[in-house]
Amino acid sequence: MGKYNFDEEVNRRSSDSLKWDVNNNELPMWVADMDFKTAPQIRQAIADRLEHGVFGYADIMQDWYDAYINWWKNRHGFEIQKEWLIFSTGVVPSISSIVRKLTTPNEKVIIQTPVYNIFFNSIVNNGCRPLESPLKYEDGKYTMDFKDLEEKMADPQASLMILCNPHNPVGKIWDKESLEKVGELAAKYGVTVISDEIHCDITRPNKSYIPFASVSETCRDISITCIAPTKCFNIAGMQTSAVVVSNPFLRHKVWRGLNTDEVAEPNSFAQVVTKAAFNESADWLDEMREYVFDNREYAKEFIERECEGIHVVDADATYLLWIDISKCNKQSDEVARIIREKTGLYITEGLEYGQAGANFIRMNVACTKKTLQDGLNRFKEGINSLL
Repeated sequence: MGKYNFDEEVNRRSSDSLKWDVNNNELPMWVADMDFKTAPQIRQAIADRLEHGVFGYADIMQDWYDAYINWWKNRHGFEIQKEWLIFSTGVVPSISSIVRKLTTPNEKVIIQTPVYNIFFNSIVNNGCRPLESPLKYEDGKYTMDFKDLEEKMADPQASLMILCNPHNPVGKIWDKESLEKVGELAAKYGVTVISDEIHCDITRPNKSYIPFASVSETCRDISITCIAPTKCFNIAGMQTSAVVVSNPFLRHKVWRGLNTDEVAEPNSFAQVVTKAAFNESADWLDEMREYVFDNREYAKEFIERECEGIHVVDADATYLLWIDISKCNKQSDEVARIIREKTGLYITEGLEYGQAGANFIRMNVACTKKTLQDGLNRFKEGINSLL
């Protein structure tokens, strides 16, 4: 028995939760946040700051930098210099701001689909075009298609790529060789890489991810990395993240972009939760990973046993199942709609992540075992009605 109780049921209905804004008979297992209370050390730090009672403008302090620097050095073996770090209110605002700053309208931004759907928004909303380099899906596993990726990078209209590391929704931790190849191709064709690494600490126990900028000098020089404690400590509503840029020319452009868009200033709790997460809450994170990956394994076994021909993609990162439903012979939007109408289970259609996700469903298993069992029973009922 661990120190923390991840079986505790927290009623999130009527708590302004985006995820739980559903009908009473519905069970949401879609958007990527967890149903667990965040670490008690973080909650205590918020309470202490609240007790102070004055919430004026904040400045970035040395201990905020130290929290990031120490965590990445000790946890991931990557030494970040203080001057590389820029505060931002979130990874998505950062990506959108960077796309805006580093492109001109109608240029193309490379993404490896199926991929986090908001990447499309960050590209299209800034007058650019998504240039998809679909991942290879063979024998139930995903790899990068380097022949296709090189063709896309060679496009003179493509000057930017958004990398997802680890990859959402397929749950892949990219190996060093793949990341190194991405860096080499990017350098060859003059492409800047934005690496979204927000899921980096939700990995299988005893497994770590590889920061893109840590792979080689080339990768570090041509990249912008977006990181945050928000996904892994379940504090997404706290609006806090960091952008890491070692190249001084790129860093100045990113800094200007973030400040122009006014997303470079912290609220009164942004630094507080970051420091409490990285400095005091590692044991909570480790227990959470154990719990979540136990959920992943149970869910995979249940689905593949109870739903004939349905396959859950093996993954070493994220709390998101990526489920191959091609046996249904229907596109994922229709499958998700039918499951929700029939059972009340709200999961995400794979088409949200590009055409490459047409035969997949994404399910969030960062919940109590009781909720997970309810969701799996509903999934079984809905899917089996389609098989």
